[in-house]
Amino acid sequence: MKINRVYFKCISCGKEYDINEVRYRCDCGDLLDVVYEFDTSSIDPEYWKKVFRERRLTNNKYDLSGVWRYREFLQFIDIEKDLDKIVTMPEGNTNVFDAPKSAKYAGLNRLFLKHQGLNPTGSFKDNGMTTGTTMAKKLGFNRVACASTGNTSASMSAYASRAGMLPIVFIPGGKQIAYGKLSQALDYGALTLRINGDFDDAMKLVERVSVELGIYLLNSINPFRLEGQKTIIIELLDQLDWNVPDYIVVPGGNLGNNSSFGKALQELYNLGFIDKLPKVVVVQAEGANPLYRYFQEGKKEFKPVKAYTRATAIKIGNPVSWKKSVRTIEFTNGIVEQVTEEEIAFAKAIIGRDGIGCEPASATTVAGIKKLVEKGIIDKDAFVVGILTGNLLKDPDYTVEFHTNNFYIHSYYEKNYVIREGKIDTSKMANQPVDVEANIESIKKVIYEYEKKFLG
Repeated sequence: MKINRVYFKCISCGKEYDINEVRYRCDCGDLLDVVYEFDTSSIDPEYWKKVFRERRLTNNKYDLSGVWRYREFLQFIDIEKDLDKIVTMPEGNTNVFDAPKSAKYAGLNRLFLKHQGLNPTGSFKDNGMTTGTTMAKKLGFNRVACASTGNTSASMSAYASRAGMLPIVFIPGGKQIAYGKLSQALDYGALTLRINGDFDDAMKLVERVSVELGIYLLNSINPFRLEGQKTIIIELLDQLDWNVPDYIVVPGGNLGNNSSFGKALQELYNLGFIDKLPKVVVVQAEGANPLYRYFQEGKKEFKPVKAYTRATAIKIGNPVSWKKSVRTIEFTNGIVEQVTEEEIAFAKAIIGRDGIGCEPASATTVAGIKKLVEKGIIDKDAFVVGILTGNLLKDPDYTVEFHTNNFYIHSYYEKNYVIREGKIDTSKMANQPVDVEANIESIKKVIYEYEKKFLG
């Protein structure tokens, strides 16, 4: 797959820039796309589908990556001369699970879940971080930075350290970041700056600091991040033998993920790899739902919100990629939905019962699907794939609180005290640890009782 040209293009005014220029926004202030002008005479989709499948059989480190295996869609670097600049763990290669218990809970006959939490650092961010750090290396940077609610900081810190760069992380202060994620950034050697504010405050600061100090910014405002994340869709379709789902459902936080999905689908459709489009469904938490409100209010004005949700990965009130996200929804005739904290918590528990597990934000997918089936928008026989974005171990406190029936909608630090409000009764699905006497008869009794409950 040859390209005639690759360049930046503003999503609003259309102004073009050189692909090797260090910039994250157009002069007009809006975001940039990486645009490829493919030589369509060199593209035979069936041939390339075969090539992608055959690459799974090699031990070439670039083919082992579920991102760089599809490098013909990532030609912002010279894929023949600059492969040595690629920073890979390798990432991608995430499973697509059949999830019968989640399907039944959501009201579907069948449901598939692609689990991005099986990436090296436990989230979908690795798909974009391999491409982002690769570009940073190509451009000669030795420092990279991001603002994060947790997953971005973990991923960037790991990839930067692998590449010999200094990772600098801006995180919101207080317990606004799950310790499972914070521990990763610390362990990977990041300079971790706790900001007295929320994610949106941290994002404003990191963008300014990066420009003033010449540090490479690796939030999803960086268009190379989204280039890597679009391979989630390419790999998914490859795994499905290029059978296109009716719906692809994804959590909505900073909205880079579904933005990248739209870009992937548009490129695949235009080049003839697929002949129809799935509807992309974005599901937001009720307390962090600016995109949902925008669509509900007739797309008149995008209004940031003061975000709150226990699903910290999507606790973002002013998402940087909202315009790209809207473009994806419109292009695929998609849907935006919101779900409550209770709906997220119970959906997460069901995903766990399927033996899969995920972090809280991921569970918005199953919660959102259930809601849309109940509304009659998604048919029970539809071909649906949900994207799980993060690993169960990212936020173990959330899981333990749920299963010990000690779960609160609001749980935060204030002057070194934990404030909890809005208790949810989780007893109907809680799987509490059982205290038992240290003798065989007591243990047998508990096992028999649990067995009856578990097997029905």
